[in-house]
Amino acid sequence: MLYLYYANIKKNMVLIITINSFGIAIETIYLAAFMLYAAKDARIFTFKVLVLFNFGAMGVAVGLTYMLLDGHLRITIVGWICAIFSICVFAAPLSIMRKVIRTKSVKYMPFTLSLALTLSAIVWLQYGLLIHDYYVAMPNVLGFIFGMAQMILYAIYKKTPSRTRGELQQQHPPQPTIDSKNGDDITVTVDDMNKAVEMMQLESTAKGGGENDEGSHIRNNDDDIITTAA
Repeated sequence: MLYLYYANIKKNMVLIITINSFGIAIETIYLAAFMLYAAKDARIFTFKVLVLFNFGAMGVAVGLTYMLLDGHLRITIVGWICAIFSICVFAAPLSIMRKVIRTKSVKYMPFTLSLALTLSAIVWLQYGLLIHDYYVAMPNVLGFIFGMAQMILYAIYKKTPSRTRGELQQQHPPQPTIDSKNGDDITVTVDDMNKAVEMMQLESTAKGGGENDEGSHIRNNDDDIITTAA
């Protein structure tokens, strides 16, 4: 929406107006579907974010630049605002890239989305350079870098077995605690628990061995009876 405002005050930017109008329509449909099927807490959070940014931050930016600035200075300030917001959008996938590295799984980062991000950044970068509009070109340099980084990560981890939650917990094993009667916490290490489990297994094996010996005596007695009868 900010780029629509930027295109209107700069004039002769029909392509940016057309593309961003179509993008707003698609995003509106996406948000409507999300608000329809998401959980209540997610809907409330999304509504607050929409009000804060779309009506709060953008409203303040448009109002102040339109009333207090004029001419080339207004275009420059609005251009910088658009570039900063675009950079924030391109930086958003950093959390997903971190998750891919941590879990060694690309299921959180579809390849088609990364490819589309990279191609879009390349096209808009070239367009911004052709029309000598660096507020359009500059953010897409970062978009191209992040898009390429995502595809490189996909190529690295696409055949790597994903790490389960249990495997991740093994690197940082939890320290269980047992509440004592006086309210104090007694820390029990994982080694202590493993030793207790081993002792229980040894006791179980010993009991099982005794039962097997007793069973063998019974079978031997039966054999003796059969032999005597013969």
